[in-house]
Amino acid sequence: MKYRQLGNTDLKISELSFGTWAIGGSWGKSDDQEALKGLEKAMDAGVNFFDTADVYGDGHSEELLAKATKGKEDKVYIATKFCRAGDIHDPKTYSEEAVTAYCEASLKRLQRETIDLYQIHCPPMEILQSGQVFAVLDKLQQQGKIRHYGVSVETIDEGLFCIEQPNVKALQVIFNIFRQKAITELLPQAKEKGVGILARVPLASGLLTGKFTKQATFEADDHRNFNQNGEHFNVGETFAGIEFSKGVELSEQLSWIAEGRENMTRAALRWILDHEEITTVIPGFKTVKQVEDNLQATAVPAFSKDERKRLADFYQQEIHPNIRGAY
Repeated sequence: MKYRQLGNTDLKISELSFGTWAIGGSWGKSDDQEALKGLEKAMDAGVNFFDTADVYGDGHSEELLAKATKGKEDKVYIATKFCRAGDIHDPKTYSEEAVTAYCEASLKRLQRETIDLYQIHCPPMEILQSGQVFAVLDKLQQQGKIRHYGVSVETIDEGLFCIEQPNVKALQVIFNIFRQKAITELLPQAKEKGVGILARVPLASGLLTGKFTKQATFEADDHRNFNQNGEHFNVGETFAGIEFSKGVELSEQLSWIAEGRENMTRAALRWILDHEEITTVIPGFKTVKQVEDNLQATAVPAFSKDERKRLADFYQQEIHPNIRGAY
């Protein structure tokens, strides 16, 4: 496992890490024992960073991480998020009282004294611009409840605004072969400012594994069913904002990326890792097999300059016009 510095913080984290939305909930049926085995497998392979949120299974993924990392608290870093357990548009959700309560509840579930990276969970731009929440986070940092803080954003403009805030140390962004907009401005500017980048939705909710057909169906409690058109949150979180059947077509046209890289999953993750500005990529998982497959992405060949150009052109011509939602 290779490690990359998280911006200008003291955290050096595995370039391939894992998100825990799927093992918490909203991705169909999951098995806690399988999830714990998957977390163990990841840590055995050198993964020292996991991303979660208080709303993933109403705190369940935080509790699973507490079990998995018990006794390794000083070696394994955890990033969690807050605000979506409340009304994200209400300024009171970001008050000192509310954020402190969210933070303390996460600390209790994680069984930790400090959160390594505390992230605002996709807040509206007007909340960010008011600045109140950053002052609250500064105070929590001074109290030792959080080590560093960052923001999970939906749009490039939100990201560009956040990296101007003096103590924002990390940005979490949707970044994958279907979502390349960050390459032009956001990635280089974040690097210049010393802000780390966590790449989420790296496989476009599974589209970039190349395993789906247009006939695929998803369980009722899977966001790939209930949020296909952005009914419950930003449509970009589900299939990177692309309508499912169109996404299947586009992924079929990208099958060539697997040549010499074993499969599309590993290739899609490798493409993200080829961008030096990315600190870590955080695919989700529900099974040990998925953890093992994702881990192999660090070992497959990088993309050549010509291949990257081919993917950039394909994005501009075929993918970008089909992306829905704030971006």
